Amino acid sequence: MMATEARRYPSLDRITAALGGDVTTTRLPIPFTCVDGFSEAYYGRPERLLDPGARKANSAWAFVDEMTAARSVNALRTAIEDGSWDARHGRLRVQPSYEGSLVLVVARP
Repeated sequence: MMATEARRYPSLDRITAALGGDVTTTRLPIPFTCVDGFSEAYYGRPERLLDPGARKANSAWAFVDEMTAARSVNALRTAIEDGSWDARHGRLRVQPSYEGSLVLVVARP
């Protein structure tokens, strides 16, 4: 999903060059309790992505074909049910925030 999203947007370098002037970028931590529907909002609650409504609220899923989406959801469901997701990523369930792809860009002339 993140690769799909990354292809949709220009790089930070391209954005800052286009804005010109004095540009600052600040990475924004995503809080565990974030209720927005983007993928990284569920970094510690992967079960949310099993809900078709949660996936529908996330535009990135619209750019993935149905077979790939179904395969991804099934793999996630299996990993959650067999405990392999928690074995690899369980620390995220108690992590208060996640530094993902959100960046605040401020440009001043």
